[in-house]
Amino acid sequence: MSSDKPEPALYLVATPIGNMGDITDRAKKILAAADLIACEDTRVTKKLAQAFGFTAPLVAYHEHNADKVRPKLIEKVKKGNVVALVSDAGTPLISDPGYKLANSAYEEGIALTSIPGASAPINALILSGLPTDRFFFNGFLPNKTGARSKALKELTTIPSTLIFFESTHRLAGSLADMYSVLGNRPAAVTRELTKKFEEVRRGNLKELTEHYAEAGNPKGEIVIVVGQASKNDDELTEQDLDDQIRSALEDNSLRDAAALVSTATGLPKKKVYQRALELSKDT
Repeated sequence: MSSDKPEPALYLVATPIGNMGDITDRAKKILAAADLIACEDTRVTKKLAQAFGFTAPLVAYHEHNADKVRPKLIEKVKKGNVVALVSDAGTPLISDPGYKLANSAYEEGIALTSIPGASAPINALILSGLPTDRFFFNGFLPNKTGARSKALKELTTIPSTLIFFESTHRLAGSLADMYSVLGNRPAAVTRELTKKFEEVRRGNLKELTEHYAEAGNPKGEIVIVVGQASKNDDELTEQDLDDQIRSALEDNSLRDAAALVSTATGLPKKKVYQRALELSKDT
């Protein structure tokens, strides 16, 4: 083994989230020297390999085959190989099954290290204009409104900025549910980060919901960042309350809508229910 060959280990390697110029020198060194590169989608990583001349074999490692492939990757390292794990974009283990592989590495006593680099959640957070001192990364929310609202309800009391991944075709629906459950918080929709058409649209959840409902879903990779609830109850106007109730009533029963809005605003459930009842009679 040459002196500049990395030590046998499992390397968790961050790759660019869009702009190829964001790959680090260390990442290029490890991927160039790797005996095997495990990746979510070999078609995606093949483009990265071709761009930088990486020649190591690519092996798919994703949620559908992880249990079968994981022991083989561990065994490769035990036999003295350099194994790199990458995701389709950004830092591995964030919203992918890589954490199980990392845990297995610890359990098996093999060397494990990280080659840091690009991360979409962190990039979105620092571009959002929202507080960065405390944040909670949630990943993807459930597909359907009912399950999504239930998941959001669990986040209402977390005293930090919230970060979500979202697909383009679900963006408008997710924003509407966030508005219904979390209230009219400050937020930002970030799109195509580090790429040519990078966009950061800031506003509150009501404004963003209305914008994408009218404009339609945009193209590209999306990260949503949502600020904390306002501590000033006086900021919630009667119109804001009515708008949240109407939004919640679109996909929930009267009782459930009142409960969601009560949790989001901190207002008494009885008061919100009474107003929801009045609004439902007007429709």
